[in-house]
Amino acid sequence: MYLIKNTTVYSPEFVGKKDILLGGTKILAIANDLGTFSSLNSTEHPLQIIDGSKFLAIPGLVDNHLHPTGGGGEGGYTTRTPEMHLSEITTAGVTTVIGTLGTDGTSRTMTNLIAKIKALKEEGISAWCYSGNYHLPIRTLTGNITDDLILIEEVIGAGEIALSDHRSSQPTRDEVARLAAQTRVGGMLSGKAGTINIHMGDGPAMLAMLEDIVATTEIPRTQFSPTHMSRNPDLFKAGIQWAKQGGYVDFTSCTVKQFLDEGELRCSTSLKILLDEGVSLDRITFSSDAGGSLPTFDSKGELSGMVVGTCHSMLHEVRLSVQKQGIDLATALAPVTANPADRLKLKSKGHLATGFDGDLVLLNRDTLEVDTVFAMSKLMVQSGKPVVKGLFEKA
Repeated sequence: MYLIKNTTVYSPEFVGKKDILLGGTKILAIANDLGTFSSLNSTEHPLQIIDGSKFLAIPGLVDNHLHPTGGGGEGGYTTRTPEMHLSEITTAGVTTVIGTLGTDGTSRTMTNLIAKIKALKEEGISAWCYSGNYHLPIRTLTGNITDDLILIEEVIGAGEIALSDHRSSQPTRDEVARLAAQTRVGGMLSGKAGTINIHMGDGPAMLAMLEDIVATTEIPRTQFSPTHMSRNPDLFKAGIQWAKQGGYVDFTSCTVKQFLDEGELRCSTSLKILLDEGVSLDRITFSSDAGGSLPTFDSKGELSGMVVGTCHSMLHEVRLSVQKQGIDLATALAPVTANPADRLKLKSKGHLATGFDGDLVLLNRDTLEVDTVFAMSKLMVQSGKPVVKGLFEKA
């Protein structure tokens, strides 16, 4: 058990200075003064007390779109990125992940993804995934998405389905609508969100197909979760209207200078504009796209190599939201904690409250850098360094 004393709590809403007791897998109590619980201290179950006065306590981050089995491959076999390690995730303050495949649904398979999700759960964090990849018809485990949702614990939706992108399968409106209907029913019958994660490319059609489906069927706007929504100014503007009408919009924190120079907006910049435009905060989420490949360019603009996206980009955008955009921390945290957890019906995630899972991050009060991370009340990171690593990580 762990007792964090005198820490400033963001739930992500500002709560104030509190004590937090973690035990088992849960947050056992949050109160003004929990004493020292000396009676609970024993050799068999020691109570560790942490001075939280130098820290801010926030919920563990929820990364709702990353590639734990690796991604990329669009430049040939050598550009396939490797599987992600546990500490790459936890040292970024992320305690819950939603895995997805990408362009490659041949050498990256659903069986591989499910196995990786199970491995991450065994290593100590919470993990789910989407079924399918860029292309329709999607390749599921059971043969259809409804059965995947009902019968496979780890599957919470479909995706990422590519639209308005030269790498997509160029699906018809009816194909996407039918997938949305099947995913919705599967979600209803399994008690899951049944959301469809949509990869948005930079093609001119943008959200037109989704708008048409919403207008001409009974499928609600909230069934779709379009991501990469700030990749160009026109798509971003379309996203503002989509969100104002009640839809969700997701923004990718991993980027490179070339993309920004070409018009992509940072998550932090996007958040500021969206809020100024009157978009409801609970419609907005950030995700990392970690594990995917990002190109690097030389001074002449020529492709010089590739790097791998990282979960650390999410908290970086939270810091930029506060330090550069003047957004209060509680607001900046919502897109990476409460909002994705609530949207995806991840009960006991995304909030610091009694009875919720013990997913908690202690940030340095001045720098907002990660110091300590608990996942399901298990200490994963201390002083910014992983104390729990995956089996095949270097010591």
